[in-house]
Amino acid sequence: MSNLALNLPEQHYLTLQNGLTVHYLDEGEGDIVIWLHGSGPGASGYSNFKNNYPKFASQGFRNIVLDLPGFGRSDKPNDVHYNLDFFVSVLNEIIETLHLSPCTLLGNSLGGAIALGQALKYPSSVNKLILMAPGGVEERETYFEMEGIQKMVATYNQGPMGIHEMREVMSLQLHDSSQLSDDILRERVAVAVTQPKELFSTMMVPNMTQELNQLACPVLGFWGSNDRFNPPSGVFKFLDNVPDAKFLLLNQCGHWVQVEHTDLFNKTCLDFLLGQ
Repeated sequence: MSNLALNLPEQHYLTLQNGLTVHYLDEGEGDIVIWLHGSGPGASGYSNFKNNYPKFASQGFRNIVLDLPGFGRSDKPNDVHYNLDFFVSVLNEIIETLHLSPCTLLGNSLGGAIALGQALKYPSSVNKLILMAPGGVEERETYFEMEGIQKMVATYNQGPMGIHEMREVMSLQLHDSSQLSDDILRERVAVAVTQPKELFSTMMVPNMTQELNQLACPVLGFWGSNDRFNPPSGVFKFLDNVPDAKFLLLNQCGHWVQVEHTDLFNKTCLDFLLGQ
């Protein structure tokens, strides 16, 4: 299972009924938080959340940090459709197999859309949602009008991504690209060269705005006003439709609030989870 080229921590593997093997980190003890990363080339649970989940573990939470299929150390088949139904079916099987229900789902971008999909389809499995610039509340065409998405697709289609190409794409994730470390770039490049083109060409996420009023759990959300991947106006789709939701809309912040405003993100999430 190990890929020595990946400079990522390696812990647990689970083989699903469809034959795919997924990798996850399991840190801490207590109420369960499942971390769901975004869809950028080279993404992994660790590279997205390395400065967040250890703080949660220190405050009495068990953290399941997933590598979604197609990412990190998980399998990356070229013969599946990487749509929302696929990802939700994988997540739900993981939750059932590892007896993680009920849990908090914490998702960024694509991970936020998957968290929404799980909470809508299997509401009894989710007691709280934490979302950072979640996908799934716009039409596909709207996302592809965003500068970051356009750059990501164009760069990926040019062929294998090196450090320079990864920096060009990742710099659009952040309002202040000086926060983009070489470690994160190296981690993501090592994963990106193993990802099949089908991962991005078949990635389809429906617009779930009309279903948001069905969410039965409290929602805490974050969005950067300088987000160049997901339109920040999505904040109001949640506030207008979700029965119990609060969002922090931050300036000086792009698509990665958990990286750009780490301390604020960690404290706000922990207050929410601890009922403070």
